[in-house]
Amino acid sequence: MAGGRSVVLEVFEDGVPPRFRMRAASGPALAATAVSVETVRPDGARQVFTMAERGGYLESAEEIPEPHAFTAHVRIGGEVHPVVFEEHEHGPDTLSRDYNMQAAVVHVLADAVVSVLVIAGLVLALLFGWLWMDPLAGIVGACVIASWAYGLIRNTSAILLDMNPDRDMEGRLRQAIESQGDRLADLHLWRLGPGHLGAIVSVVTTQPRDPEYYRARLARFRSLSHLTVEVKVSP
Repeated sequence: MAGGRSVVLEVFEDGVPPRFRMRAASGPALAATAVSVETVRPDGARQVFTMAERGGYLESAEEIPEPHAFTAHVRIGGEVHPVVFEEHEHGPDTLSRDYNMQAAVVHVLADAVVSVLVIAGLVLALLFGWLWMDPLAGIVGACVIASWAYGLIRNTSAILLDMNPDRDMEGRLRQAIESQGDRLADLHLWRLGPGHLGAIVSVVTTQPRDPEYYRARLARFRSLSHLTVEVKVSP
């Protein structure tokens, strides 16, 4: 809330270099001359962003450097409102799973379920003479185990084939590289283990930049445990 109206501030980076966007969710529209944003990063670095009118909303004239983890002090007229921005990596749930542990659990549960079905089949056959219960218990147990095994094989096969485990992460890596005018020639992303990814990045640039420059740009992606960077300078 600012001056009796609701204001929305966001970092917009959908296919464009990241910039602040601000709009009034209620009340009168905002005037660019009365609004500014100052970011304060954990290391104490500060940067002031001026706003420009874009037809229905305000947008910062300056781009927001990576990473997007800071406190934004939004000045509207004579009021200052702090807004905390944090970096989040929203990968699929399969990225953090330990399939070794899952396989062990499936094995133990399968043994327990089959044992219970066999005992139940033998008891019913003994009490009621239902001799067909024993093979039926075996068939049901086989179906249950096959269903669990299929899900485990489907998930682990993607890891064994080095398939891309996270399309959203791929898009975020591409945006982080190409937001400064470089071109991502090749990107290979694969899963190393629970919560850990490996990546091979090939960048084409017109600037005299070394691999360490791009390592620093991608340092905010904490799940990247192994990163290989190739830089090709194009005249």
